[in-house]
Formats: sequence, C-alpha cells, structure tokens
Amino acid sequence: MYQQYLSELLNGSIRSLARCISIVENEATGYEQLLEQLPSGSPTKVVGITGPPGAGKSTLVNALIGQLLLQQKSIAIIAVDPSSPFNFGALLGDRIRMSEHFNHPKVFIRSMASRGALGGLSPKIMEVSDLMRAAHFDYLFIETVGVGQSEVEIAGIADTTVVVVVPEAGDEIQTMKAGLMEIADIFIVNKADRESADSFVKNLRLLAHSKQQNDWEIPVIKSVATQQEGIHEIIDAISRHDKIASHQPQKQVFLLAEKAWQLIQHRRMKDITKLQLQQEIQQLTTQRTFNLYRYISTKS
Repeated sequence: MYQQYLSELLNGSIRSLARCISIVENEATGYEQLLEQLPSGSPTKVVGITGPPGAGKSTLVNALIGQLLLQQKSIAIIAVDPSSPFNFGALLGDRIRMSEHFNHPKVFIRSMASRGALGGLSPKIMEVSDLMRAAHFDYLFIETVGVGQSEVEIAGIADTTVVVVVPEAGDEIQTMKAGLMEIADIFIVNKADRESADSFVKNLRLLAHSKQQNDWEIPVIKSVATQQEGIHEIIDAISRHDKIASHQPQKQVFLLAEKAWQLIQHRRMKDITKLQLQQEIQQLTTQRTFNLYRYISTKS
C-alpha cells in the first residue's frame, strides 16, 4: 500500500520519510507491512542522549549537529518531549530550540511526545528510529525527556548511550544509584565551568574505571556546550565506541532482543487502555464478588 513512499524513503526523500513516520505514529491501516519491508544492515550510528532535566542535553545536541555538519555528515534527531496531560502532544518542542539547523538540507528533526512512557521514550520510538535508519543518515540522535531513574529504555535502542550530567548532580554514589552508570557508554559533564566540576569529574572517572567492560572504559568528558567546548572529544568518543560495538555481536543480539520484547509487549497491550480498565473496574467493584486476579485473567 505504501510501497512508493518506502521506495522514495530509501532513495533519500525527506518528505516520504516524514509521511512514513506519520503513518506509523498514527497506526494507519497497513503500517505493519510498511515496517516489515524495511531493509536491515543500516550504517546509521544511533546515539542516545539521556540524563536528568536541566543538564543541557538539547544545547549539547545542537553543538554536536553544528560540528558534524562541518564534516559534511547527514543527521537525524528524534527529540522526545514530555506530553501535555491534556492532548498528549509534544510540550517543549525541541525543534524550536534547534531552530538554527531546522532548515538545513542535511538535518531532519522530529519531535515526539512521550505520552506518559516511564522510560522517557515515546511508545513509537523504535519504529520511527528504524524508519530513520532506512533513510541512511550518518547519525541518528535520540534525546530523551529526562526523567531520572526510569531513563533506561534508551540503552535498548541506541548503539551508543551518552549520559549528560552537571557538577551539581551529586557525588558519584548518587549517580550510580540513579542507574545511569549501568547504561552509560560515555559520560558528559556539561556546564563544566561551574564550581566543583573538576572534583565531580575526578570521582566519576574513578567510578567509571571500576566499571570497565571488555575493551571499553567509559570516558568522562568535560564540556561547556554553549561555548562549543568538549564537542570534538565527544564526537571522537562516539566514533571510537561505535567501532568497538560493531565487533560485539552479543551486544547486537541483546539490543535486538530488547527491542523485540518492548514491541511485542506494546502490541499485546494495544487494545487495553488505563481509561478502559478504570471504567470497567468502576462498574465491577459495585459487585461484592469482584476479584482483581479473576478480572486480570480475562484480559490475558
């Protein structure tokens, strides 16, 4: 049904890519068949940018875009915004914050609403990221909404996960408790011109060294994104990690299994909404014989 759009997408049509994304986001009839025809083996580097609110993730991505454009790279960005509680639309609009590059022919930016997803990602993020992979950008950056401890889903999608923190984030133990140490491939201490930055970086590097896995020790890079400081080092670290990750078939299998798990889970829950459950339970609780576990078994 959408064969023409897919063919044009594979040939680099940004307009067809945008149409395909809308088809998938809206789950238009036949969208599953569109996804099933996507080719595998894309060379696109998928980089997740995550971290707590206020760390300067959007500013950092903006600086990375500018530097990569100087290298003649093509870049796609998925900016996952918090949802409006009223209409489930994207609330912040990262495309506005990245307006400097919005009309550049080598840049494609798409904002997506998280729609309440706890991990900071939109439910459709995997499908949309695979559509962008098929368009053969050099880089795909996925910037998450920044919701603290729940911010781990990105590790199941990105080839390289970049965790952005600031010196005020607390000591290294707090960082580890936040779960960020488990998902980080690269640490960025942004706004590193602030007081106590050097001490925080030193402690974080000691902890990163203790978490070294295989051939990769998590680098801790200081940056001041507003001043373009540290941007070259970040791009170099992403490139180095990509080369190592490409030789780790076990990680690729892990990433695919994580994606499969989340996609299957989403599809099985497709016809169930919290509002529907609330309405049904409200009616059933008027019956003295209501049992939550019998009710759940009717949904399984």
